[in-house]
Amino acid sequence: MKTRIIGAIVALLLAVLGVILLVGYVRGADARAAQGAELTDVYVVQESIPRGALGEEVADFVELDSMPTRNVADGVVTNLEDLAGLVAVADILPGEQLLSARFVDPAELASSGDVPVPDGMQLVSFTLPADRVVGGQVRAGNTIGLVGTVDPDELGEESDVVDPVTSFAFHGVLVTKVQGVVTPDAEADTQVEQGAGDSIMLTIALSAHDIERWVWFTEGESAGYAQMWLTLENELTDNSGTSPVTGSNAF
Repeated sequence: MKTRIIGAIVALLLAVLGVILLVGYVRGADARAAQGAELTDVYVVQESIPRGALGEEVADFVELDSMPTRNVADGVVTNLEDLAGLVAVADILPGEQLLSARFVDPAELASSGDVPVPDGMQLVSFTLPADRVVGGQVRAGNTIGLVGTVDPDELGEESDVVDPVTSFAFHGVLVTKVQGVVTPDAEADTQVEQGAGDSIMLTIALSAHDIERWVWFTEGESAGYAQMWLTLENELTDNSGTSPVTGSNAF
């Protein structure tokens, strides 16, 4: 019995020793392989980057690592700032090198289907004439602003006094789908343009409370107590310095 126990202990010790020797050999082989090799810093994905993720958020998913230059893939991202304004075209898995080819303009992603809905947001659709939608230039993947005009009636002594108030109500709203837009005919000799009165339906992504606010404006558009004009924004848009405009400060 004692012989069996001793034999088992010896076998276990030999196994542990074998593992230690193997790990040491592998590390030594890696060191020998890297010795004298040129190294390059590469961003390696640590957590899955979902399709549609903003380039500005990628830093939370990657880690900078050094590897032999011969193992670096073509088109690796060397500066995360280069991804600003872009989105991931597909899911990027842990262990992958961060490649610029995996990121595209939001409009390009939208052309292959609806833009992914950000976590926590909901979709809502509405319709406006083309002249309220930047002449029909808005596309899926764009961000828009909403300028709202409200006509509050203030009761006067003899008649109502109308003093409309115009102000920005939203900025940076993601458009996920656009319907009813007239696109140019590539085979036609003349440019096809959107008519000012043509209806355009947009689907946008908003938080729950912002949807309530947006629907208030949409209902007001048809009921006559509010009007909506959309603006087309980009990453360089400056939205500072806005303030409500009334008859007292419009001029």
